[in-house]
This record gives sequence, structure tokens and C-alpha cells, in this order.
Amino acid sequence: MTAVKRAVHFSIEGVRVHGVDLGPATSRTPLLLLHGLYDSHRTWKNVAPAFARDRRVLMPDLPGHGLSDRPDASYELGWHAGIIARWLEALGVKELDVVGHSFGGGVAQMLLLERRLRIRRLVLVASGGLGREVGSALRLASVRGVVERFGQPFMRMGTYVVLLGAGAFSRSDIRELAEMNAEPGSARAFARTVRDVIDWRGQRRTFFDRAHTIQELPAIAVLWGSRDKVIPIAHAGTFADALENVVFVPFEGCGHYLHREEPEAFARVVRELLEEPSLCPARLREWGQTAQH
Repeated sequence: MTAVKRAVHFSIEGVRVHGVDLGPATSRTPLLLLHGLYDSHRTWKNVAPAFARDRRVLMPDLPGHGLSDRPDASYELGWHAGIIARWLEALGVKELDVVGHSFGGGVAQMLLLERRLRIRRLVLVASGGLGREVGSALRLASVRGVVERFGQPFMRMGTYVVLLGAGAFSRSDIRELAEMNAEPGSARAFARTVRDVIDWRGQRRTFFDRAHTIQELPAIAVLWGSRDKVIPIAHAGTFADALENVVFVPFEGCGHYLHREEPEAFARVVRELLEEPSLCPARLREWGQTAQH
């Protein structure tokens, strides 16, 4: 049976947020899918139908991306999380599971740690915010003036350069993203988003900056491609060492976009993680335990 697909648009704090509401409203916890930089909700097109067979699946375009607005705003990580939290509120969602890829993983973390959403399961996919190291292209883009100087042509050509090199996108997908990323305001949105989370040394924010402020964490899984050149897979091991009960699933031979490179395996693993009754909430290890682990 084909899942029912509904386009949803809400104006949140004056920002029009576009998204897709897929699948039936059932007793299962709704699933939120958050894309990364240079991307849109369509990144999930090959896996979302597998999730939407028996649950509601929500896929927004983050502000500055896809069909959402590109306002003159801060684009701080917490601002993104606030917009998405309000978008979910408008949709009537009170408890959810979250899958976040790359920058979307950082937004997912802020939904938990800052907005205090009721997240049952959190799946971080090649996620930002779990360590310092990041690819040189993003460090360069964080230098003030680099993106702004070249503007929208930079965004169009940058999309081709980055995504053709990733080997996970069809030419038609890249062409579509390049056109969306060249929309007025995209360069400003991208530059401000990157500068909030990255500087010339690497990532500026991590999960552990705020993790101690929350009393109870959800069950957490980390998925990563062994050949990721954007954010190293080593971050997954460091993260799992610092928290008890974290599930780590490596995808051998995959790069940064494992949900596109191995969609069937990805969908199967995520469904199993969402449905596994024995998963325990993650817990921060005591400092001594972490040092000995």
C-alpha cells in the first residue's frame, strides 16, 4: 500500500517552513527525519516509504534549504531547533522518534537538550556535534566572507562539486538541489549556519556541552559510513565510549550519505532500532568510567 503524502507549510516566527507529512497516523510514535547541509527533505525519498508503512513520518526542509524560506536570521543551531519544535507543535506532535543526518543530527540534539522535546528514540547518522574534526571544505566555508564573496554562483557550483564527489546523488537530484541552493538568501543562510557550528579548527559545539543538563536521555543509536570524508567515523566510537547503552552501527564502505548509498540496509537497521523493545536509555558515564573504558 502506498503511503499518503501531504505537503505541509506553516509560518513559524515569520519563516515559512515547508515539509512533507507521510504515512498513516497510528499508535506508533511519529518519526521526524532531519536532513543535513546543502540538502532537502528529498534526501530521504528512498527510505521514507519503508518507515511510513505503519507510522507517521515528518520531513521538513530546514530554514535556508529546500522549499523553506531563507530569512535574514541568525541561523544558529538553537534557532533551527526552535523553528522545528514550533513546526512540530503546529502538527500536533507531542512525542516522537528522530533521525538526524549530519547537520540535522545537530538540530536533533538541540531538540532534546535545549527544547526538551519528548524524544523516545534518537538515531544520529554521520552526525555533527559529536567531535571536533570536520572536512576541510566546511572549515574553509566557515571563514567570514568566503561564501558571501562568491554568493549564489558559489552555492550552485558548490552543490555540484560537493555532491558529485559524494557519489550518492543522481545528476537530476544534484541539478534540483543546485537550483534550490542558488535561490536568493541561500548563501547568507549557508554561511551563517556553518559559522555557528564550525570554525577553522573544526566543530565548535558538541553534545557534551549540554548533555549534563538533562535528567534522562532517550535510547540513542549512531550510524556511520566507514569511508566518511566529511565527519570521521571515529566520532561514533568516542561518543559510544562516553555514554552507556549507545548502539553503534557502522556501514562498511559507505561515505557520508549512507541513507542514499545503502537505502535498503539503512531502512532495515533504523526500523529495527525503532522497534527493538530492549533498547535502554543512554546514560552519561562517570568521568572515571570513561577514562578507563
